[in-house]
Amino acid sequence: MSLKNLNASTKIHNHLLRKLRDKRIYKIYKNFENNLNLNNNFMVAVSGGADSLALAFFSKIYSIKKSLKVKYFLVDHKLRNNSSVEALFVKNLLNDFYIDLDILEWNGKKPNSNIQSLARKKRYNLLINQSKKYKINHILFGHHEDDVYENFFIRLLRGSGLKGIVSLDKKTLINNVNILRPLIKAEKKDLIYISKKVFKKYVEDPSNEDEIFTRVRIRNFIKNLENEGLDKRKFKLSIQNLKSVDQAIQFFCEKNLRENSIISNNKVLLNEEFFNFPQEVLFRSFSQILQLVGNKYFPPRGKKIINILENLEDKISFKSTLGNCVIKKINRTVIVYKER
Repeated sequence: MSLKNLNASTKIHNHLLRKLRDKRIYKIYKNFENNLNLNNNFMVAVSGGADSLALAFFSKIYSIKKSLKVKYFLVDHKLRNNSSVEALFVKNLLNDFYIDLDILEWNGKKPNSNIQSLARKKRYNLLINQSKKYKINHILFGHHEDDVYENFFIRLLRGSGLKGIVSLDKKTLINNVNILRPLIKAEKKDLIYISKKVFKKYVEDPSNEDEIFTRVRIRNFIKNLENEGLDKRKFKLSIQNLKSVDQAIQFFCEKNLRENSIISNNKVLLNEEFFNFPQEVLFRSFSQILQLVGNKYFPPRGKKIINILENLEDKISFKSTLGNCVIKKINRTVIVYKER
């Protein structure tokens, strides 16, 4: 780096650090820092909204303090006519703060239904591919406390199990990459405050107001519940209690995998005892087997997994495919191997 660029970088760093003199920003940053507690290089997923810009700011501060390298990525889904213009706007905005943003594009045919859900999956796929490319095992997302409540109701409406409705947590492992959410306890209004104070502006996605999308309807539903007296603190406590139950189930799921499955030559052999656990433990155990063998970021749909498990229980011999896997039952042994 030239002396001129070094001086510019130092000025930007000092400018950013001075923002922490704001007591409200400093308090939120300290919570972010404690939640992150990371000493490895990492990636940051940026969208341009207030929450992701606050994340970009905090992660830059954190990287300066910890002397870590950070890569910033924004996924342009190309679902709206001006999405590429917005992506370039965010890139230039962050560049003014010495944050180098790379734009990833979702090219090709776009879906006509279930758009937001499929777009999120594509975003994860593109970002995880970059993490593999750069050998970075940690990706930061700007999910906040309000997202936890929205996720709960969305998954509830979809008939998700316990794991699904409490899935938005501080840390999730996907394809051996740690998805980290260090702002998960922060409120949306605080992140808007930070973005306005630091960047003066942020991108407002018009789809966030369009009730054609389930997430927007859920967001408005929660606002109505608050007007009717919903106590978010009690709601949060209920979610935490459910998470404790979820952790207990996961313990037995790992026990089942450890004691009743054998991985050999890209195949997994499941003994009879594997299927003798309670339904939720069995469902999760089998889902993880399919993810592992099929090399998928996400497991197949729940209904399809349940259908396979019912057939394995009822039939002496059985063969089917799901999630890029072949599932074959011979007598009392089940073999799962990758579909060719």
